[in-house]
Amino acid sequence: MCSLCRLSIVNFSNLKAKGMSTYTIRRDHIIGVAALEKMRKSEGHIDTRTIERICAALHCQPGDIMEYIPGDEEAGPSNE
Repeated sequence: MCSLCRLSIVNFSNLKAKGMSTYTIRRDHIIGVAALEKMRKSEGHIDTRTIERICAALHCQPGDIMEYIPGDEEAGPSNE
C-alpha cells in the first residue's frame, strides 16, 4: 500500500467555526460535490486546487485540514 494524505474533513468543526457548512460549500461552488464526497469518505485523490479553495475559504493552512498516513512499506527501514 502506498502512502497518502488523507483530508481530515472529519475536522468539519473548522467549517462550523468559520460559519460554513457543507451546504454552503456546495451552494457557493467552493468545491464540487464529488470532491466533497471523496473527502467525507477519505477515498480517492483530491486535487491541489481543491485544497487551495478550501484553505482560502477557511483562511487556514493545508496542514489544518490534512493528515499524512504512511503506507505499509513505510512502516520501518528497508534493508534493500
